[in-house]
Amino acid sequence: MKSILITLIASATYFLAIAQQPDKALSRVSYSFTHIQDTTQKDKPYTENMLLVIGKNASVYTSYDKINQGINRRKQLEEQLKNQASSNNMSINIDNRGIKPVSQLDYYYFVKENKLLVKERIFNNYLVDETSPKINWKINKDTASFSGIHCQKATAYFKGRNWIAWFAPELPFQSGPWKLNGLPGLILVAYDEKKEVAFQFDGIETVTATAEKPTEEAKIITSPGSLTISAIGPGGSAGSDNYMGSEIKLPADAIPTSRKEIEKLKEARAKDPQGFMKAQMAGSTSTVVVTGYAMSPSGSSAKKVDPVVINNPIELPEKK
Repeated sequence: MKSILITLIASATYFLAIAQQPDKALSRVSYSFTHIQDTTQKDKPYTENMLLVIGKNASVYTSYDKINQGINRRKQLEEQLKNQASSNNMSINIDNRGIKPVSQLDYYYFVKENKLLVKERIFNNYLVDETSPKINWKINKDTASFSGIHCQKATAYFKGRNWIAWFAPELPFQSGPWKLNGLPGLILVAYDEKKEVAFQFDGIETVTATAEKPTEEAKIITSPGSLTISAIGPGGSAGSDNYMGSEIKLPADAIPTSRKEIEKLKEARAKDPQGFMKAQMAGSTSTVVVTGYAMSPSGSSAKKVDPVVINNPIELPEKK
């Protein structure tokens, strides 16, 4: 475990050198995401509410459900702290039973730099730098309207699937849900030809100074005995990502790494969840972060969450 963390720290200098500058958030777009993850159960697709925050040069795509879970988790912690205010030896337990799994990846896209950075939380926030793949879109003359917004059709082969996208020329943003981008207008609707994966437009709002407010996730709770607790959802953030703020910027606490090292961390977590938690918490004895594991401040009650088996990932092998 130590060797993995040392490798991550050693690689940080290079990645920090390419950190992107913050961009002003202009709009927030809501999507309904549907994905048939198991082709043997096509009548039971995975669904999730997603959020795309867009600016002139940058965008971030994340899970709206994850944000709301973080809010509810914080409320649970506040209630437990209130009930145990007189105790110096408190035990914090978050009941994850019935909690819906949420996407663990956030996608930061920077247009001018053609840069895609993927943030993933594995106890800590990790950031993987990727070169945004160029999508060879073919724009045709077909048009449609979604919530009164005029859109034009485009098609492309990308990540093993044939995609159909509807973009809005009147909304001059080159972003879209997930990794779909590069069209001369915001992508409102996108789906593959088999309709196994789909992003449906739910609405758009303009970011204004009066509407702006920090997310509930950003609140830090201090308990008796100087124990500081950050409430987050499974795969969520500990408050460093303010999706409802006025700027789009990379999380300051993210540890730059590679996809290979991320996979090593996941293997270590699966092999020894308690040992993994203790290794991640080393050097941070005053802070407890509540994630997708039910745990006490000592980490002694951590329990593993069973992974979801997917036989139809969103990214399929490329055709040769």
